[in-house]
Amino acid sequence: MLVLRNATVVHLHPPEARDFPVDVVVEDGKISKVGRDAGAGMHANTVLDLTGKIVMPGLVCSHNHFYSGLARGVLAEIPPVTDFVTNLANLWWRLDRAIDKESLWYSGLVCCIDAIKSGCTAVVDHHASPSIIDGSLDILKGAFEKCGLRGVLCYETTERNGKEGMQLGIEENSRFAHAIEEQISKGESLIVESMIGGHAPFTLPDHGLKALGDVVEKTGRGFHIHVAEDAYDQSYTHRYYRKDILDRLVAFGLVNDRGLLAHGIYLTPNDVEILNRRDAFLVHNCRSNMNNSVGYGRVISSVGNVGIGTDGIGSDMFQEVKIAYFKNRDAGGSLAPDRYLEFLQNGNIILARAFSGATRDKKEPRAGAQLFGRIEPGYAADITVLDYHSPTPLRAENLGGHVIFGMGSKDVDTVIVNGEVIMANRQFRWDIASVYREARLVAEKLWRAMDRIEA
Repeated sequence: MLVLRNATVVHLHPPEARDFPVDVVVEDGKISKVGRDAGAGMHANTVLDLTGKIVMPGLVCSHNHFYSGLARGVLAEIPPVTDFVTNLANLWWRLDRAIDKESLWYSGLVCCIDAIKSGCTAVVDHHASPSIIDGSLDILKGAFEKCGLRGVLCYETTERNGKEGMQLGIEENSRFAHAIEEQISKGESLIVESMIGGHAPFTLPDHGLKALGDVVEKTGRGFHIHVAEDAYDQSYTHRYYRKDILDRLVAFGLVNDRGLLAHGIYLTPNDVEILNRRDAFLVHNCRSNMNNSVGYGRVISSVGNVGIGTDGIGSDMFQEVKIAYFKNRDAGGSLAPDRYLEFLQNGNIILARAFSGATRDKKEPRAGAQLFGRIEPGYAADITVLDYHSPTPLRAENLGGHVIFGMGSKDVDTVIVNGEVIMANRQFRWDIASVYREARLVAEKLWRAMDRIEA
């Protein structure tokens, strides 16, 4: 049993900030009691006095690429990048082909650690390592479990490395999903779930999408893919398939209420209508879009379900949501701060759907479904604690202003996942310094391997 004493409870959406001290009692990975003095007199294994600190549902990064963890400051020989496609070919597709088991392990570890430091309790990851496809998701899963971070993983299936590589990607998604099902059938408590992954429509032929659709149907998992990140993706689909991107995906059963579509900058009105009707999620990755100069995702204002991701630029969701808001303002948009809190909170709906789902109205869960995103009895004890000292009153009415203009990852104090304290007072309970030391050595080897791979 874990008891959090004297905390200030905050919910992002609908905005809530309780201005009185609350105790939160955690048992068997779930919140069991919340209220004044709810933990008084209890014989808990751990009691944390959080006087003056904020307790909130854990932050979720809804789209990430942990294989990019050792690319920071990359010193490989990168040919000139002139557009979106050459950026992929000259940098990212050479990086993912250079990844081996060692670099994947350390990339996963450092990304998990950094996510936790930033206040994330969960990350939805989209993985690629064409040289080691079979078993790659197990390596990544091991990193999540070692660090205690919750995750939803998939493999980025693509034909860009040949038909055999595409088939291996399909098989890895299927194998991993069935392995997760095996754990569930044994009654094991999971912090890692699966989705079925595809790179992007322009690198997947129809027979590849059909095979992925078959896996989605057989496993009951959602499909996670980049769509319309650049105008090239949409124009390619129109040129070769004579239809909009979402029409093409729907034909193979790949758009449903567990699906995640990343970016979507160039979605058509028809695409948006399909996305909304099928209750899928669009994940906005503002910093990545800016970095790649692919355009601004104005479409988010017309999409019903929007999440926030980073597309591999770390896992700092405080920073991501701020820049997303400021970019909207700079582009003449009118979305208020509270809308961005809703987008951030939506990561927990994505988790609920991945970890056995939630109904289409997102209010009543299916029988046996796991609940995320509230500091209330019955919900998963995935909790972020902030040591945020506000110079002004903190109220539900101004919470958006505090998050956008004040709170940051610098304020993250403690992170709890599935009822386990994985970071307390910004300290981990295991040696992370040695991980960073080894990762620096592994990164050098990875960069040299990239130099041996042609674009």
